[in-house]
Amino acid sequence: MALSEFNAAISQVATEKGITVESVLESVRSALATAYKKDRKEAGEDVELEEITVDLSPDTGEVRILKDGMDVTPSGFGRIAAQTARQVLVQKIRETEKDVITTEFKGKIGQIVLGTVFRVEKGIVTLDMGKNRSQGVMPKNEQVPTEAYRMNQRIKVLVKDIQETSRGAEILVSRADPEFVIRLFEQEVPEISSGTVVIEAIAREAGSRTKMAVSSNDEKVDPVGSCVGQKGVRVQSIISELFGEKIDIVPYSDNLEKFIASSLSPAKVTEVELDHKEKRALVTVPEDQQSLAIGKEGQNARLANKLTKWKIDIKGVVGVFSSEDAEVGLDGEVSEQKVVGVWDAEIEKFNKAEEDKKIEEEKSEEVEEEVTEDAEKIPADDNSENENEDLPAEEQLEETEKTDED
Repeated sequence: MALSEFNAAISQVATEKGITVESVLESVRSALATAYKKDRKEAGEDVELEEITVDLSPDTGEVRILKDGMDVTPSGFGRIAAQTARQVLVQKIRETEKDVITTEFKGKIGQIVLGTVFRVEKGIVTLDMGKNRSQGVMPKNEQVPTEAYRMNQRIKVLVKDIQETSRGAEILVSRADPEFVIRLFEQEVPEISSGTVVIEAIAREAGSRTKMAVSSNDEKVDPVGSCVGQKGVRVQSIISELFGEKIDIVPYSDNLEKFIASSLSPAKVTEVELDHKEKRALVTVPEDQQSLAIGKEGQNARLANKLTKWKIDIKGVVGVFSSEDAEVGLDGEVSEQKVVGVWDAEIEKFNKAEEDKKIEEEKSEEVEEEVTEDAEKIPADDNSENENEDLPAEEQLEETEKTDED
């Protein structure tokens, strides 16, 4: 093989597989040694790999088999060697490829990468990660329930881990992990990536809602405002990436009362009583804020519980709603038996009262409009004393005389 052809072939393999030229040459030497051992075994001679040396010229591609410093290359070895070496070379390249993928993506664990969906089968999404034919696997528990993945869709994912399987190294990726939201904010908010704003805690129900507590190391920097951005442009960008998932950003405080109160945002809290022994907080909210504090199916209280790591009891006019009553079951679904209770009836009653009040106001406005219209008509229809004002003077006189005669 000519110099340029050999170098071109080795360089092409190295470039396509993303590995070094020396690694390819070493794979070829190993393959040739294996081929020689197999050839000698068929000839009835046992040879150990440690006994032989493969001399491969990187310039010409010429191969010699050396044993104890002597050239023992058998005649006709080229054809046998080429066939066997090709098989071993492919295997060696696959192993090197796997090592390259593992090394590269181990450094990306906990980071966001871009992938392209190329297969969705049995609930498992497989993505093309773009380099060295590397594949990312997103199992069902790492997917967002409200998202639908389609072929050739480009999506951002979080690299969670590298797993060794029977098929080789697999890159485990996720979109449901709370860490995914944190990394999105790091990309979008410079104050977070620089360390000025810190994400202190996060609680997420993927596809539905996320609560995040933030603090600032600089008194001049508003942590919540930094994350929201001017006119909400920063947080809206992240919401779009999450396909409409709601995000609540609340200020973190070392004062537990303040932190627990803010964790129930958007509800306004009037009082917080702490039981440090039980790690339980009794929160009082106005009557018109009860439904907000609890949230749909207890979601707001449940997320506040996860965010603060405190059990939160919300006190109202009817009774006490505990965030423990809205815990998610093993199947990932909210237990209806735990959530349904006196609070649901109270919230429904409150909502119905609001609707009735709105209807009454609309009716009242309609009545006022009718009264106004009738009032405008009264002077023209009912004032008999002035009904002849528009008649000529002579006719008015005649009418007056007729009235006097009568």
